Amino acid sequence: MTTPSLQRFDNIPETALDWHCAGKAAGQGAALATVVETWGSAPRRTGSQLVVASDGRIEGSVSGGCVEGAVIVAAQEAINTGHHQVLEFGVSDEDAFAVGLACGGTIRILVEPIGGTLPETVLADLVVARAERRAVAYVVDLETGLGRLESDTHVERMRMDRSGVEEDGTTFVAIHNPPLRLIVVGAVHIAQALVPMARIAGYDPVIIDPRAAFASPERFPGETLVEDWPDEAMARLAPDARSAVVLLTHDPKIDDPALEAALRGPCFYIGALGSSRTHAKRVARMQDAGFDASTIERINGPIGLNIGAAGPAEIAVSIISEMTAVLRGRKI
Repeated sequence: MTTPSLQRFDNIPETALDWHCAGKAAGQGAALATVVETWGSAPRRTGSQLVVASDGRIEGSVSGGCVEGAVIVAAQEAINTGHHQVLEFGVSDEDAFAVGLACGGTIRILVEPIGGTLPETVLADLVVARAERRAVAYVVDLETGLGRLESDTHVERMRMDRSGVEEDGTTFVAIHNPPLRLIVVGAVHIAQALVPMARIAGYDPVIIDPRAAFASPERFPGETLVEDWPDEAMARLAPDARSAVVLLTHDPKIDDPALEAALRGPCFYIGALGSSRTHAKRVARMQDAGFDASTIERINGPIGLNIGAAGPAEIAVSIISEMTAVLRGRKI
């Protein structure tokens, strides 16, 4: 089994904690800037983050470049004072035009100095939760700047990955879900196209195939490869509600054990390659295995949106599109 370390696309909290801890001895610090609200055509979604260090280093983005300059200035001021700020930029504000936001959007940004309004302990607990794949919400009062971590709350926001301001207008909820996982059963040509696409979309892929000739580092450089039989591999991976399972081998001996494990778990997407006739046989096998009709209906088969895909790359596009639609609750 080859297992590289997970590389998150949204590692801003981790970077912020590292920069803060590294700078403390030298009297330097860091601040987190977070998009809390947008209106119109703002270029970054709510929850997007930028970390700013005292020495001018930055990582991440809150506007794609439109207001970063002004936010960096505010962040360095917050580091010096220890107090949070809530900034608002819009096309009607002279300040917004000065920093280049002329695209018809408005954006509201929370700036929090680490070790000040945002305690180091809260940020450290958030980083630990993210490392342990625990979904948490960071809930902060925009007026006082006081924040806390919550779990098992804001269920709908977590399902939709939707950070935002509550109806009271002063409470901001930042959702920190575990990274999405894609478990691919079958190291075939489609998988070679699908896995890079999934990484771009924010998934952490795992490829299962007991056939060493298929599941080789040469065919999947840098990816997590599991050469065990799918039932054993799925037991270890324990797919959760942030996991998608894609079956690509066409071989029931390999696909079915993984499919049965997926159907018994809470994974949000299950897709299986094959024609309508092949899928009908698959359904019959799952019935024989004791699964009821509603459970079997969770299987998306034939896999992928019907976009007329031809060839491995286009089939991979159809699969990632269907996964996204299911994840976001869109009817397909």
